[in-house]
Amino acid sequence: MSTELQELLDNNRQWAADTEAREPGFFSRLLRQQTPQYLWIGCADSRVPANELVNLLPGELFVHRNVANVVVHSDLNCLSVMQFAVDQLQVKHVIIVGHSNCGGVKAALQDRRVGLVDNWLRHVQDVRNAHQSWLDTLPESQRVDALCELNVLEQARNACQTTVVQDAWARGQAVVVHGWVYGLHNGLLEDLRMTVACAEDVHSAYRRALARVHQRYQDLRPPTP
Repeated sequence: MSTELQELLDNNRQWAADTEAREPGFFSRLLRQQTPQYLWIGCADSRVPANELVNLLPGELFVHRNVANVVVHSDLNCLSVMQFAVDQLQVKHVIIVGHSNCGGVKAALQDRRVGLVDNWLRHVQDVRNAHQSWLDTLPESQRVDALCELNVLEQARNACQTTVVQDAWARGQAVVVHGWVYGLHNGLLEDLRMTVACAEDVHSAYRRALARVHQRYQDLRPPTP
């Protein structure tokens, strides 16, 4: 195995040259400020590159990623990113993005031990446990993706309940929390309609989004003969 990563360095130089040729002065402007309107909280999976999925340039999307796109009230890393994005950068949208066939969600669903991350995935197992009776009604082939979507709804609700978002709403700052899921099989993002713009709408938005998830999987079932 080579200890050098020259290919990546060469790719970087080519990317920088192409970007500057396409938009002269791009890096000079980027150096002066970043003014993203969006905070993306997504999975660390290498198949889900945030900026590329929404075709945004550097400086247009603030990003935080972790295993299984979890928002936990005790995670100071995630909360610090949220606080900086909302309070300092004044982002308008916080988007929680899960993806189909998520390895972390699959491990949580199946109680599969994979190492230290098992402790982190307890949060996803809590989601599974809360919805276990419904998940058990689904064909086994659909349960991972269904739990991926349920996890997005729960983590979006958690984001709404953080002090960062609650304080922003209390002072009248416009911040909207969204829940999306990305399909690895087709490259498309889907809005799960967990969209919340004020503290009073958190629970009703969650209930409506949850009902839509249930209905969609109901519609996927083959008709009864």
